[in-house]
Amino acid sequence: MADGIQTPNEDPRRKLASVSVLLEQPAIRQLMARHSRALVLDAIHQALARCRAECGSGSPAPALKELTERVAGELNLIEQARLRPVVNATGIILHTGLGRAVLPQRAVDALAGLNRCCNIQIDLETGLRGKRTHQCTALLRKLTGAESATIVNNNAAATLLLLSTLAKGREVIISRGQLIEIGGSYRLPDCIHQSGAKMVEVGTTNKTHLRDYEQAITENTAMILRVNPSNYRVVGFSQEVAIAELAALKNKYPILVVDDLGCGALMDLQPYGLPKEPLVQESLQAGADLVCFSGDKLIGGPQAGIILGKKELIDRLKKHPLSRMLRTGKLTDVALEQTLRLFLEPETLLQNNPTLRMLTRPLRILKNMAGNLKSALDALNTSCQVAVIQGESATGGGALPAVPIPTWLLAVTPRSCSPAELSRRLRLFDPPIITRTHQEAVHFDMRTLLDGESELVLAALKTVCLEAP
Repeated sequence: MADGIQTPNEDPRRKLASVSVLLEQPAIRQLMARHSRALVLDAIHQALARCRAECGSGSPAPALKELTERVAGELNLIEQARLRPVVNATGIILHTGLGRAVLPQRAVDALAGLNRCCNIQIDLETGLRGKRTHQCTALLRKLTGAESATIVNNNAAATLLLLSTLAKGREVIISRGQLIEIGGSYRLPDCIHQSGAKMVEVGTTNKTHLRDYEQAITENTAMILRVNPSNYRVVGFSQEVAIAELAALKNKYPILVVDDLGCGALMDLQPYGLPKEPLVQESLQAGADLVCFSGDKLIGGPQAGIILGKKELIDRLKKHPLSRMLRTGKLTDVALEQTLRLFLEPETLLQNNPTLRMLTRPLRILKNMAGNLKSALDALNTSCQVAVIQGESATGGGALPAVPIPTWLLAVTPRSCSPAELSRRLRLFDPPIITRTHQEAVHFDMRTLLDGESELVLAALKTVCLEAP
């Protein structure tokens, strides 16, 4: 090779600039002024690795200017991988991929105040060691009438803890129609097995009678476990036994009755056109010894597993070794406490709890939101066809399954690219806009947009979908 000209047999990878050369480039120095040196080095190595792979396939080596631009692109990808706020326009209220419940502002404000020490485990009056989740326990007792409560990191952990503590080496009776599986490879039979309990299935997939439970009770029976199928429904020719009927069996047999409600609910959503969901209070009043449910579904708080019930049993749970392993930290404790406090103020609950607000939003408001967005877009020289249409939202997160919630959508049909490409561009916007596509259009569901996010959607569409006048 002479005068920088690559000979036919020369490996193009030898033309790539070195790491040290790249570090001396002004554009790279500017990146290091805004980001850490370690991140920029990672981006350089990734860019060089991609270029080597391309050169190995016969592509020429990029010039120095192009290579520095590639480094900037790699750095952008690294930064995009971090956890950050996104706009949920999917219509899935408890979107597992987007963190499920949106925390109430009070919870967020309380978390922001944890930039110093806090009294998570000290009694301020006596100065002695205090109890974790003390305020959450008091609030749960007040809201539900339970004797006591304990909190772990999710409802799967709650189920494992109570089974391990109260049924290890003994039998647990459960209906075949309630052997649930949820996301993340969680299967209830596996949980029962891991706890050391023996699972006794009764009934059939679609029908279980009270006599099925009673006939299965033996001297080795520890409990009857009723599980709310909160992420699916068995419909048609089906039957299940109410928790009150199961609790009545305790009058004849020395057993425990535990109600795993899954998503859990502290308020009745039927007045808002949603189906009946078992209330935590009703289960306790019906005679369940313990009730467990999630804190981040219909409660609308952080991920947590809440166990309520008889004090004697809760005390046993707290003393089990798993309790320490599964306990929550101060972030969950503070966020859950502030979320629960909202339920003490029913007149403002829907306004201050984002999950419940999205579930109960009136259709007229959603239609107005979509119409206003369409009007703003129509006023521009757009490369997209825009329409306001009716649609269906979903609760998601394993709550209220197969229950479509009427909504209004902004449907955007791009002319210059595919719907998939428009969705990709929106995901890469700042902040990312997460949508869904249907029938060659990108749909923005108004139900899951928070206050101020309509403006963010409009700004994103102006940038990625609209032509300049």
